[in-house]
Amino acid sequence: MSALDPQLVLALLLIGTCTGFLAGLLGIGGGMVMVPFVTMILSHKGFPPEYTVKMAVATSLATIAFTSVSSVRAHNKRGAVLWSVVKVLAPGILLGSLLGAQVAHALPGKLLGIFFAVFVAFSATQMLLNRKPQPSRTLPGPAATFGVGTMIGGLSALVGAGGAFMSVPFMLWCNIKIHDAVGTSAALGFPIALAGTLGYIWAGHGLPQMPAGSVGYLYLPGLFIISAASMLLAPLGARTAHRMDITPLRKLFAVVLYCLAAYFLLR
Repeated sequence: MSALDPQLVLALLLIGTCTGFLAGLLGIGGGMVMVPFVTMILSHKGFPPEYTVKMAVATSLATIAFTSVSSVRAHNKRGAVLWSVVKVLAPGILLGSLLGAQVAHALPGKLLGIFFAVFVAFSATQMLLNRKPQPSRTLPGPAATFGVGTMIGGLSALVGAGGAFMSVPFMLWCNIKIHDAVGTSAALGFPIALAGTLGYIWAGHGLPQMPAGSVGYLYLPGLFIISAASMLLAPLGARTAHRMDITPLRKLFAVVLYCLAAYFLLR
């Protein structure tokens, strides 16, 4: 199958359309959906099985870099991006994302797949819970915030996500409004994606039997096609999020995530 096979292009366009809309709607970055389906596509194309999950994660992170720009512009127009929060979390996120990519490179592909399944199931559970923060709680001090950012960046790079699975609950825990938390999470997705992608390119450089179209673990055809579709749909998702109560949708999406986690474990 050639790199520009029509069925492959159509599948990647569909993934980009869905993940872009979800990124704007729920602030999730799309990685939780993108990684499983990109893994399926690469496996179907006969890519080396020890590389497929890592390539899917790297490609997911790279597309999030583009999607987050489109999504954050839409949220920022509505005043829903707290740049003061982005400023304090970003340094730790950059460090954690770079380190997370190197950890992922060292892990066997199957173990990384299991880790991703656990992460998805945890994220689904967080979406179903409705914990209320203490009214007096605010963001912690600089050192603690740096530590939180490092953790968010590291785990995001491991699983190819934009960090919203941790940053949104963290900000809600600190009494930041849901729409502001989603918009700020979209802004945090860019440093996570950029640092993580560079880490995967470096970690996968020079590996044997890498498929054509790859730069390190990054699969360029997937990046270009998914990013184009994602950037078109992310603003629509963001506009929809500001017009409706997204809580019921988060619960429905949690069920979908449980199904994806089961797929990775069975695989």
